[in-house]
Amino acid sequence: MKKVVFGITGLTVGGAERVLIDLANKLVDDENYEISIFTLYKKGALEKELDKRVKRISLYDFAYNDKSKFKKLQIVCNVLFNRKRIYKKYIKNKFDVEIAFLEGPITRIFSTKNKNKNIKKIAWVHNDIQKVFGLNLKSKIKRIIDRNIYERFNTIIFVSVDNMNSFNKVYDDMALPYERVVQNYIDKNRIKELSKDKDGVKDANKIFNDDEINIVQVSRLVPQKNVERLVEAHKEVIDKGYKHHIYILGDGPERTRIEKKIKELKVENTFTLLGQKVNPYPYIKKADYFSLFSNFEGWPMVVEEAKILNKFILVTDTAVREVIADYKEYSKIAENSKEGIVRLLEDAIKHYKHYLGIKVDYEYDDSKIIDKVKKQIDVMEETKDFYKKNVEKIEGKDYSLKNNKILSKKDKEEIKNTKKELKHRIKTNKTKNRRG
Repeated sequence: MKKVVFGITGLTVGGAERVLIDLANKLVDDENYEISIFTLYKKGALEKELDKRVKRISLYDFAYNDKSKFKKLQIVCNVLFNRKRIYKKYIKNKFDVEIAFLEGPITRIFSTKNKNKNIKKIAWVHNDIQKVFGLNLKSKIKRIIDRNIYERFNTIIFVSVDNMNSFNKVYDDMALPYERVVQNYIDKNRIKELSKDKDGVKDANKIFNDDEINIVQVSRLVPQKNVERLVEAHKEVIDKGYKHHIYILGDGPERTRIEKKIKELKVENTFTLLGQKVNPYPYIKKADYFSLFSNFEGWPMVVEEAKILNKFILVTDTAVREVIADYKEYSKIAENSKEGIVRLLEDAIKHYKHYLGIKVDYEYDDSKIIDKVKKQIDVMEETKDFYKKNVEKIEGKDYSLKNNKILSKKDKEEIKNTKKELKHRIKTNKTKNRRG
């Protein structure tokens, strides 16, 4: 039995957190795996949905948001400066596979070196690193720190090709580990069942007005989702006479600012913040349209969930285009700007009878995704840490072998193949500092 640990900040309501719950609950059914989840904080809203067979480990026994700003700062500093100590106490040599499931502090903790080379380290990237980092000084420092961190993993898994390409642009001078694209796993049967929840259906029927075109967006109230821009676009469309009502399910630090914008533009009766819903699916199912008008995305599982519920989907042009590549007949993509959102909303409202009259013929297949995940857990990548020990750093270096006298014939062949792949990667990625 292979012992696998997933690390994540906490099991709060969020996209990556939801994916991890479904993934862990699925993997624990396989007798070949013993699944554990390490979190920094406890008391996440999704904890109760975790299978009891999944083992739980936490650094703190409280929720992050329950603490004062000063205490939060102390916690952040503790995690930042004591990551090696945390790793040694909770993770080191206790598992066969260590998976940092979210960017940030968890990835830094799990990157701690371990002399046991039989342990596989995987980093999971859910977001567009270019957009997350930004361009300020803090972001540049973060990039430098994380560059060394990601090099310590055997494999980096991205949820979309778009995110992998973005990552490679940010770290174009890095000796990259193996990279794989694995879309987010979702338990489709759970989504369908939860959409029928009696209390949720009753509340959705009470809230939505059947005489309006109802648009639902499920997203955190954070800069990435840019809900404030959506409020402004909504106002323009309303002023042009296109009646509709937008509902946002989610919460976050931008709530006060968004509420202020809603009042300022006087759209309180047509733009509603419903807050966080542990079960958003009855609301998605009841809505006419599902939307996600973000600045940037990874592989938004909420869009996949809307597909499972056969909703017509409206989105901005981000990595989400990959999610709806097999759903083009039942979705529309807007230019990623306020003007683009305005045009799409006008079109969706003007032609709603046509769009909503299209019978959706789509069935989500999750079996291939879980097979990909198992493969990454089971197979130790051919590098065998060759990026670090047997092959010189890519940039401007000689591809000579180290310690080749002690390497087996098979190892030498693997190194040779690895070198070819590295050279190909440098060529295709057009590395800035490449030397001929």
